[in-house]
Amino acid sequence: MVTIRCLLSLALMNGWCLIQLVVNNAFLHGELNEKVYMSLPPRFGSKWESRSKSNFTRLQGDSFITLLVYVDDILIASNNEEFVYAFKTLLHNEFQLKDLGHLKFFLGLEVARSTKGIFLCQRKYALDILKDIGFLGIKPVSSPMEQQLKLSKSEGSLLPDPSVYRRLIGRLLYLTLTHLDITFSVHALSQYLAAPREPYLHVAHRVLQYIKASPGQCLFFLATSTPHPKAFADVDWASCPDTRRSITGFCVFLGESLISWKSKKQQTISRSSAEAEYRSMAAAVSNPVFHERTKHIELDCHLVHDQLQVGLIGTLHVPSAHQLADMLTKPLAFSSFSVLLSKMGIIDIHSPS
Repeated sequence: MVTIRCLLSLALMNGWCLIQLVVNNAFLHGELNEKVYMSLPPRFGSKWESRSKSNFTRLQGDSFITLLVYVDDILIASNNEEFVYAFKTLLHNEFQLKDLGHLKFFLGLEVARSTKGIFLCQRKYALDILKDIGFLGIKPVSSPMEQQLKLSKSEGSLLPDPSVYRRLIGRLLYLTLTHLDITFSVHALSQYLAAPREPYLHVAHRVLQYIKASPGQCLFFLATSTPHPKAFADVDWASCPDTRRSITGFCVFLGESLISWKSKKQQTISRSSAEAEYRSMAAAVSNPVFHERTKHIELDCHLVHDQLQVGLIGTLHVPSAHQLADMLTKPLAFSSFSVLLSKMGIIDIHSPS
């Protein structure tokens, strides 16, 4: 999904057209006369894959076209509409395709365009979750988690049916594709899928109450932005009550458009806040170059130091009041939470105000 957000941002900056296609009956094109059994080849689906195999690009003179393919959904971006037409004709000769025109809905993501940029949201998906849980009439709240709340793996009684909790968290995880504001809360709740307890479900229900307040909250990609990356990194040192590991949070912008973010417990215990901050910076620095499932060589924290030395990155101190990644490391008070959201280009286009 980082690839999609990055492509949308680049398309806006460069004035590319965005077209969507769907392959009809994608799984029925193969002609089989007998039963076929398959075993997965070595390293198939390896999390260490270093490239996006769903992204294809072609250059021909001054014309440029790139495709994102997800099973039967295809997203095309190009600087030449005639090139796109020729390519669609080529595909039509091989497959039965449905041309959906300019991008409006892709993989559950709703896309709206204006003269100022693109809005990306999951309003329908959010409302479907509330409807299925029976929370359409629930009282909304202003933040997804109470400030200073700490969850523990031994707190409260076990849920009689853990599948309810697991399914809810799974759906909320998909909602974080556009809802950075619930990322920390859902990350915290997802750590207890093996043995979910009553208090965790209550916190998950509060997240739903927050979603009820603004189901149409969107990521905004600014059309006049410039393709200069910048990242914010923060850490909550030794904040996990069960392991005393630190929580890393970072967010990456391409110009003024938010394209990537993460809230994650660090893999090792940091002996000082400085060490924890260093690891958080390493995560942010590697993210724009390697996606999160990539195994890269520079595994230790000296990655930051090395890239500073050669001038690939620069660092600046960010005061707490302006640290955008702060909301990815801990629950915040509504006053701080709302200010940070507004600075990250997250707005509710369906709000009556």
